[in-house]
Amino acid sequence: MDCGYSAGHINAGDPEDSLSMKTLSEITHQVAVLETIGSLEKPISALQIDSRRIKRGDCFIAIRGTQADGHQFISTAVQQGAVAIVCEVLPKDSSPDVTYIKVLNSSKSLGILASNFYDHPSTQLKIVGITGTNGKTSTATLLFRLFRKLGHSVGLLSTVQNQINDEVIPSTHTTPDAISLQALLKKMMEKHCEYCFMEVSSHAVDQNRIEGIRFTGGIFTNITHDHLDYHKTFENYLKAKKRFFDELPTTAFAVTNTDDRNGQVMLQNSKASKHTYSLKSPSNYKCKVIENNVSGLQLELDGVEMYTRLIGDFNAYNLAAVYAAARLLGVEKQTALTALSSLSPPEGRFDQIVSANEKIVGIIDYAHTPDALKNVLQTIQTVRSGNERVITVVGCGGDRDAAKRPVMAEIACKFSDQVILTSDNPRSEDPEEIIKQMNDGVPVTDKRKVLNITDRHTAIKTAVTLANKFDIVLLAGKGHEKYQEIKGVKQHFDDKEELINAFSLLGK
Repeated sequence: MDCGYSAGHINAGDPEDSLSMKTLSEITHQVAVLETIGSLEKPISALQIDSRRIKRGDCFIAIRGTQADGHQFISTAVQQGAVAIVCEVLPKDSSPDVTYIKVLNSSKSLGILASNFYDHPSTQLKIVGITGTNGKTSTATLLFRLFRKLGHSVGLLSTVQNQINDEVIPSTHTTPDAISLQALLKKMMEKHCEYCFMEVSSHAVDQNRIEGIRFTGGIFTNITHDHLDYHKTFENYLKAKKRFFDELPTTAFAVTNTDDRNGQVMLQNSKASKHTYSLKSPSNYKCKVIENNVSGLQLELDGVEMYTRLIGDFNAYNLAAVYAAARLLGVEKQTALTALSSLSPPEGRFDQIVSANEKIVGIIDYAHTPDALKNVLQTIQTVRSGNERVITVVGCGGDRDAAKRPVMAEIACKFSDQVILTSDNPRSEDPEEIIKQMNDGVPVTDKRKVLNITDRHTAIKTAVTLANKFDIVLLAGKGHEKYQEIKGVKQHFDDKEELINAFSLLGK
């Protein structure tokens, strides 16, 4: 959520339709109310944090956002028909027909209000949250697929998509706003889901979007340089991740990656039962890579050998985390291992396409942080025979952490034979300026192997044209995304489509 009045609403199928009207006294249960003006026995039609969405009978919650303050839109909400206002500062001019509820923190109150409004769905589901810089989507998606394979009714909340069993609901945020989130959980409850696996972003923790959710478990993947445009310092970013574990109940489990130097930090103040996984250090759920090649991984997981089509050490970590969570949720050891071995990777995570005649290997990956890019390129180095060249197409998003731009370019140069610096989602920034900042990280000795091509379509086509037989072309940064945002406008753009089209032109 970027501002105090924009909900970033996700259509959960209008679950309000299935709700009986609730009174303000019901939805404010356990909310720390400081002052009330007006009746609490009013029925409420819906909760809103966007004044533009208000309809008659709604309750407007004024949130202080990063770009705007919802308190500025209280009068607009009243004019639109709001019958109740939840805020931190009462307005000077009040309407006699409206109930005003003053709270200490609107964003923290919102999650509880939404949970009450949607009948406390998290108490009816086993919800596992996954947080970390890299691996959240893969781990959440693999858990979803594992439990579906085992015959359970399951929900998924991820960057790629939200899903309730086979029903796909488009995703606009890694973690939805509190109202949309509780609405989705309510729908999962109505569809008789037993489990929900969800990504928990640092923004969501910091902005209290997960307030009001009772988690069954939490998983930490890793933490590296990211989102410093928002958190300002790495320490703040770390604290946001840690807070998720600090607030887990005693009934929950907390699983952490002990190979990450901050893995144990996550568990320090957690009241949840503590468990660990790793590839290198001692842990409760130890994984060892026996063989890693272009067709998959041969692993020893919890003392048993298994094969998977997933590739790379980063996926070995993801599988270890998934296995740990499955065991802690009561899945038998052999059942979990058998199901894991049949899983395929999520879309946009080391997706491979091979051209028909030239056998050029195209890889599409969401790697948009230095660590993720390094992991993917190191994995390619591990599985390549040694004769093929690696051509990397990479950019950096606009209006985001600029400090990682030269680092991304440096990593691309270190592990690639040819690098094309291009646009990712420039958003409101000048894409050529972003590429210029990336070039600051290119070592002098590598200047000769770097091309700057602002248009991503042309960059991908050029990379394929430059590739020889058996070469590897990596398209990094966008993965599953089906759009490119330029000057604030989203237009259709799919790396996989672009790659397939570029392959189809070979030899013509």
